[in-house]
Amino acid sequence: MVKKDKKNPKRVLRDVKKQLQNNGIGTKSQQALKLQHELKKEEYKSNSKHKKQMHAERKFKLKQQKKKAKHRGH
Repeated sequence: MVKKDKKNPKRVLRDVKKQLQNNGIGTKSQQALKLQHELKKEEYKSNSKHKKQMHAERKFKLKQQKKKAKHRGH
């Protein structure tokens, strides 16, 4: 027979309430800053992806031009 540890019911209720109420960052200003940070991060990510794509495209075009120049002849 295994005996379970009894927990104080009031404490259990408090813990449940705390878990349900926990929203992460506390104040409204901190939440606003976090949101602003996330938006900035997304913007940076998309700009970075776009730059990378443009660079690869430019590199590809340059390679194609070089290839054509080689086969032109004298």
